[in-house]
Amino acid sequence: MIAVLERIVAWLVEWLVGNHPVSVAGSAGLRKLVPNAAGVFWIAYLAVLVLAFLSVFGANEARAERIKDLVTIQGIRGNQLIGYGLIVGLDGSGDQTTQTPFTVQSITSMLGQLGVNLPPGTSLQLRNVAAVMVTATLPAFAKPGQTIDVTVSSMGNAKSLRGGTLLMTPLKGANGQVYAMAQGNVLVGGVGASSASGSSSVQVNHLSVGRITAGATVERAVATPLGQGDFIHLELSTTDFTTGRRIVDVINGNLGQGIATALDGRVIQVQAPAGSDQRVAFLSQVESLEVRPAQSMAKVIINARTGSVAMNQSVTLDTVAVAHGNLSVIISSEPVISQPAPFSPLGQTVQTERTQIEIRSDKGGLVMVPNSVSLQDVVKALNAIGATPQDLLAILQAIKAAGALRADLEII
Repeated sequence: MIAVLERIVAWLVEWLVGNHPVSVAGSAGLRKLVPNAAGVFWIAYLAVLVLAFLSVFGANEARAERIKDLVTIQGIRGNQLIGYGLIVGLDGSGDQTTQTPFTVQSITSMLGQLGVNLPPGTSLQLRNVAAVMVTATLPAFAKPGQTIDVTVSSMGNAKSLRGGTLLMTPLKGANGQVYAMAQGNVLVGGVGASSASGSSSVQVNHLSVGRITAGATVERAVATPLGQGDFIHLELSTTDFTTGRRIVDVINGNLGQGIATALDGRVIQVQAPAGSDQRVAFLSQVESLEVRPAQSMAKVIINARTGSVAMNQSVTLDTVAVAHGNLSVIISSEPVISQPAPFSPLGQTVQTERTQIEIRSDKGGLVMVPNSVSLQDVVKALNAIGATPQDLLAILQAIKAAGALRADLEII
């Protein structure tokens, strides 16, 4: 679009200069064309029109982004770690050991490893200990001695992990090998309080999950090859043939023809230097290159549980008429006391219920939704219907079924 506009502007400038008298300045060897007042006016007017055009249509063009924000390097990824541990030092908010026998078993085993042997049949009644699962992600190129963050999650009936300390916990990978050791004070992003009887309580945010910053030390590294042989493969975050083609063109245009080749809509093969230092420098250059990604596929995301609706800028609507009315059923019941007649020897008082069922249907007028070519127009058209977010779920499904919604509808 912009390239076509530049050609049109060049042609119009040539026409303006050619169709208006010009003055000639300079010596015989140097001749310079200078448009007269009319030519200058028309050129300025044309420049204003160009700026207005770019302000309207240029906003829809995707911004240039770095390649590092669009792709990942094949083979460079994190590895999930998991472990089982104990949190101690809780203020009476830990597991109820009578209902979580695994917590007592873990405490007994830990004390035995520390040289403390409990008499057989000992019943531990502890409220300041909680059994937790510890999870972390081992990043690529992590070396022994470096620290990573860990997340601890209660797996018993602990009320809160606030103020607790995680004891030394080995973190294992999928192969069963220990890659890190976790320990430290737990930070919980919530707070809660309850009465002594437990009849009333107040809680803000989640209390059974916490985080320990730099809470695990890497003990074993995972070998991460930087490419295979002479090539490095870049993987797009989202499959897109147009974006993949543009990335190939940008790499070849800046680093040399034939360096990058698109294998499919997601993987790009790049020829890289052999040395590790040269390969790192080469990848730094590739990641810093800017690419204008293609406009994403039109999609509407609906969360049926929360009633949330999200859509991208590619969503458009065809002209459609929508009528939507709310149907509500109201059921109410009230107790009715039936008493026998005065001085009746056989009668007795009976309590019954009187139930009323009422069905209400709101009138839904037929609303014409006009053809919308931008996200702002789509939002205005949907707001004109006057539906709640929960009603909007059914309306979007109906519009999609009618063929007027130019987007994929995804329900999560």
